[in-house]
Amino acid sequence: MSIKNPIIACLFAIVLMPGSANAVRIFVNIAPPPVVVEHPGPMPHPGWVWEGGYWRWHDGRYIWVPGHWVHPPRVGAVWVPPHWDPAPGGWVFVPGHWA
Repeated sequence: MSIKNPIIACLFAIVLMPGSANAVRIFVNIAPPPVVVEHPGPMPHPGWVWEGGYWRWHDGRYIWVPGHWVHPPRVGAVWVPPHWDPAPGGWVFVPGHWA
């Protein structure tokens, strides 16, 4: 099969890229509510990190996903929390990840 249209070829490349499922963007035209202040309590094990909660868009509304303690995947890993960035006409969800 040969793809003649370069735009369609580019779209296929994006869809077939490894990890492309993580590239899906969630866009909402309603601002998220203020972040909920959580009280994580004591660290359950030395070196664990608190992954704070965040607002998730589900069925046309925001729902709060509570935070939890996790063991980092490697020494020195830093948790970058999920958040909503303003975008033209709305908000875009940026998933949390380890850096």
